[in-house]
Amino acid sequence: MYEMGRLSANLHENVIEEKLAYLFDPGTCRHTKKQKLCTQIGDLIQQLQISNAANQDLAEEMKFLANENDQLKEKLEFFQYLIASNTKSGISIYQFSLKETQMPGEYRYALTLIQGGERPNDFKGNLRFTVKLTQNNQSKVIPLTKKNLQQDFPITFKFFHRLEDSFKAPPNSIVEYIHVEIYRKGSKKVILSETAQPTL
Repeated sequence: MYEMGRLSANLHENVIEEKLAYLFDPGTCRHTKKQKLCTQIGDLIQQLQISNAANQDLAEEMKFLANENDQLKEKLEFFQYLIASNTKSGISIYQFSLKETQMPGEYRYALTLIQGGERPNDFKGNLRFTVKLTQNNQSKVIPLTKKNLQQDFPITFKFFHRLEDSFKAPPNSIVEYIHVEIYRKGSKKVILSETAQPTL
């Protein structure tokens, strides 16, 4: 009984598919229906296909323009900040962020520094990064180091400096934040510091 019901359902579906193919086949349509009506149906189907393709292209174009607009807004805000800071002497942190990547346990951080003033001298100094995390219910603060295990990240710039890098967190750990401290070269005094929490 079950097999008969399934065969009947399959047969019904095949009949529907054959009818649809028959109705929309241009050759069959011209032999069995009026030429004008077939032409109109064909034109409507073609317009529908073109419309669907155009809508898809439009959606992709809008997505591209939205991303481009966000990038332009970000650049505009940066240059506005840069111009405003030109009247103020000294170093400032424009942006500091921490993002979790698609790789498990990997985090990417970015830092942008700006030096204001009309004719500033080159800033020479060092950056130091520390990461606070929780591992096995214990809170830890670990320093980020370079490949040579040095904690100092030397920097030299006149107007602005951008640093992007990544680090791998220990297994079974949760990163709470990253902290940066900025020193002048040869000095142990922190002149700027900032903390960033991870975002997706």
